[in-house]
Amino acid sequence: MARLIVNADDFGLTSGVNRAIAELHRAGVLTSATLMAKAAATDEAIEIARATPTLGVGCHVVLVDGEPVLSARNEIPNVADPAFEQFHPSLLGLLDSLYRYWPRMKHTARQIEAEASAQIALLQGRGLRLTHIDTHKHTHMFPRVLRPVLRAARAAGIRAVRNPFEPAWSVRATPGAPWLRRMQVGVLRRLERSFRRIVAEEGFVTTDGAIGVLATGTLDAPTITSLLRGLQAGTWELVTHPGYNDAGLGAVRTRLRETRQIELEALAALQQFPHIERVSFADL
Repeated sequence: MARLIVNADDFGLTSGVNRAIAELHRAGVLTSATLMAKAAATDEAIEIARATPTLGVGCHVVLVDGEPVLSARNEIPNVADPAFEQFHPSLLGLLDSLYRYWPRMKHTARQIEAEASAQIALLQGRGLRLTHIDTHKHTHMFPRVLRPVLRAARAAGIRAVRNPFEPAWSVRATPGAPWLRRMQVGVLRRLERSFRRIVAEEGFVTTDGAIGVLATGTLDAPTITSLLRGLQAGTWELVTHPGYNDAGLGAVRTRLRETRQIELEALAALQQFPHIERVSFADL
């Protein structure tokens, strides 16, 4: 039997993203979303989430390309840029702190845990019951991010986490992905064994894997149809990034500007598969 969590990332990024998520959930398409604790439309997303108890909501922990909750200068200087009070714009800046400067690695792990805790606490403090955690740009696939993020989540009573690794059958069902993206997903899959081990050691539950990760930026109706036709037995998460391409999105730095509305429209293809049981992370 196949079960599917249909999750939208970046809840709170813009009002257009929030509106797309609310509409897709009302249409019976989305079962879950992950909310950014400090984004342009976070307050609006929190109100939507509180008014929509059937939508599973997790914390989309941001450690790159965003604004921290804690002070970059005084509290998390190894994780964010103290000069601009922002996270590094790309994953490379975070990985540099994690792997290049070994004397400060322990401090970096503590700072990641503190920032993840602050983001989770901000959302819980607004009355949200969080079902799970994941991370912006899947940074928790790296062990030195995963452990402190899981510890922050466990301290807050959260015990479910995204498995960001895409199975081989799903990769084969995504023919339109560019070769560079395909190569990146293939290389990063080498981290899956350590991910599963750490998740088990820390006492968390997760899915059998994520689908649609390779298709990020190219997820259209034919790709969704191909993925769901090939869906294997188990519990999977379809990772999506829907939104309206409006003025709000135009003010945000994102490579998914043109494709969010394509995903929004493409997700209607899920209605062709009523036999697939749709669940949220709360059902794991």
